[in-house]
Amino acid sequence: MKITADTEKCIGAGQCLLTEPELFDQNERDGRVVVLNAEPQGELLAHKAREAVYLCPVRALSLS
Repeated sequence: MKITADTEKCIGAGQCLLTEPELFDQNERDGRVVVLNAEPQGELLAHKAREAVYLCPVRALSLS
């Protein structure tokens, strides 16, 4: 699984960071998503990645 973030779409809502701070952060300059771990290992992190993608209000995150 690989997490991809479209920082042009991101509005800085922070739902991804609140869902899993081991996978996501926010850019201090503009609040947009920063992917800390693009290829999470383990079922718990994979579940959290899917949850973050689902919760993103502008669909700036995707999984492949």
